[in-house]
Amino acid sequence: MAFSIAVVGGGPAGLLAAQRLAEAGHHVAVYEAQATVGRKFLVAGHGGFNLTNAESTTAFPARYGAAQTQFAAYLRHFSPDELRQWTADLGIPTFVGTSGRVFPLDEYKPAQLLRAWLKRLQELGVELKTRHRWLGFVGAKGLRLRDDVSGQEFVLEPDATLLALGGASWSKTGSDGRWTALVEAAGVATVPFSPANCGAEIQWSAFFKEKVGRTPLKNIALHCGDQQVRGEVLLTDYGLEGTPVYALTPALRAALTQNTPAPLLLDLKPDLTDAQLLQKLGQPRGGKSLAAFLVKALHLGQPVPTLLREVAPPEATATPERLAQLLRQVPLPVTGLRPLDEAISTAGGIPFAEVDEQLMLRRRPGTFVAGEMLDWEAPTGGYLLQGCFSTGAWAARGMQEWLAAGTI
Repeated sequence: MAFSIAVVGGGPAGLLAAQRLAEAGHHVAVYEAQATVGRKFLVAGHGGFNLTNAESTTAFPARYGAAQTQFAAYLRHFSPDELRQWTADLGIPTFVGTSGRVFPLDEYKPAQLLRAWLKRLQELGVELKTRHRWLGFVGAKGLRLRDDVSGQEFVLEPDATLLALGGASWSKTGSDGRWTALVEAAGVATVPFSPANCGAEIQWSAFFKEKVGRTPLKNIALHCGDQQVRGEVLLTDYGLEGTPVYALTPALRAALTQNTPAPLLLDLKPDLTDAQLLQKLGQPRGGKSLAAFLVKALHLGQPVPTLLREVAPPEATATPERLAQLLRQVPLPVTGLRPLDEAISTAGGIPFAEVDEQLMLRRRPGTFVAGEMLDWEAPTGGYLLQGCFSTGAWAARGMQEWLAAGTI
């Protein structure tokens, strides 16, 4: 039996759910407030279109932190391999990069994948209604919507609804988090949004800002508490950016609730053992300055000497032992995280306690939730998009099961 289904939000989670539901024979309409669908999907591809990750299926769920139990099920239902097969079915082959990240082949751009996807949705009969803004619930299953072109408001009563309105970062793409007031009005609790996968703020001196500017530090490790992440970071006038910083955002956020500044430690030579590091620093300086000695002994040029002077007293470099300790644990006093709208993603939203196993709102039967509206976070590297796709596929399955059970 075919049912009428409304999908509110035209991002990855909503569009994949719409595809799955249309393939099952249902009448699906997608309502998107922006002029086009998939805007955040396209923006996510600007820095390299990282779709998913080739990490083992046993390790993958742990990337979702406190929600890993739920995501273990979602990933079994729509796995990274299935995501790659989905793109292949759209005519977009993928490859695994050296870091394990999965990308479309170089000649394929995000816009090409989105165009192929929209063509498939059109062939399936999915209606895409852009510039249609959701204004809240009406009655037991109604939706109040506004056509922003005409200004006309109307009430829709689908057999089932999927909400996939995103988190609260990159508001220019439509992901502004304003929907929280609408679900709260229906009695649904929400967790305040916090920045995730974002830069860290450090109060550098004026001299440091002028001297260093935007400078990378390569082959380093960052530590926050018992967590360590390797990679490359970028020193900026406001603090620190880069994949290791983003991966440590949850730990930094937690640490900032206890102490300010938060303890972030930089290891400038993670490939060397303590003994190897001390041996290299034990060489005679021969009257060389600290900067010249670091270049000779460890190939550490600028901005390292300036950074050490910024964050540590002169006595911290006085002996090989003390210098080795400093290079292993350079203190970076983090005073905060970058603003919410600058974050790649967000934590917060609708907690899993508010939805059942099928991702249906407990307080509103027939209304399901997917994507970044739910309270989960994951690091960059393909885990964010995979999470959105997998929750969209899972919610679509839940909707079909609920509709088939005749509970409407």
